Order: sequence, then structure tokens, then C-alpha cells
Amino acid sequence: MHTFVQSIAAAAAVVIAAAAATLAWQSVGQHAAPETGTAYQSVALVNGQLYFGRLAASGGEYLALRDVYYVQIRQNPDTHVTANVLTRRGSEPHGPDRMLINRSQVLLVEPVKPDSQIGKLIAQEQGKPRQ
Repeated sequence: MHTFVQSIAAAAAVVIAAAAATLAWQSVGQHAAPETGTAYQSVALVNGQLYFGRLAASGGEYLALRDVYYVQIRQNPDTHVTANVLTRRGSEPHGPDRMLINRSQVLLVEPVKPDSQIGKLIAQEQGKPRQ
């Protein structure tokens, strides 16, 4: 009887260890940033905001977005004509160097091709000095 109990305990320990290893392996894959094959990604949030930048995993529940840009609507005060302008994030009073985005707030991630309109605008902005 004692050998039977030891065998059951050993089998239970093996099953628990295998389950823990499986969960650990799955969580490693969940914390990686999505691979798009491009230098920049478009990140759409569930609240409708859209950002462009270099996406990286920061671990846990957050993704890190660096070198961040967003589209801002600007209106000419004289003509009242509006224009969409790509704006580099970082000139705010707190001077952020990245955004940490809760993964649950990400609706989708897409690649930004270098020859797309956004890709070309980012390349132009990178050539300008930072303010």
C-alpha cells in the first residue's frame, strides 16, 4: 500500500511539473511583440487612437512603442483649411521616450511599409532635427 501511495504521489508530481512547464512556455510566447517584418508598425487601440512606431515587448501586460508618431488634424487660422499632419511624440512637457501600452487595449497591429505614405513621412521626419 505504501508503494502504491508513493507511485501516485510521484505521478502527480510529474503531471504538475509538466503542466507548469507548459504554462511557462505559453506565457513566453504571449509576451513577445508581434513580428511584422517592417521597422515600423501601426498600433490601433480599442479607443480609436492610432499610433505608428517601433513595437517591442516590454514584458508582462504591456507593449513598448518607441519612436512614436501620430496623425494630428491642424487648421490654418486664416483659411480654415484642415490638413492631416504626422506628429512625432516626445515634445510634450514630460518628454516621453516611449509609450507603454496595455495589451488589452490593442485592437490590431499592422506593418508600415517604407514605401507607404506613412513610411515616407516618417523617413522625412527623421531627417529633421528634434525640438
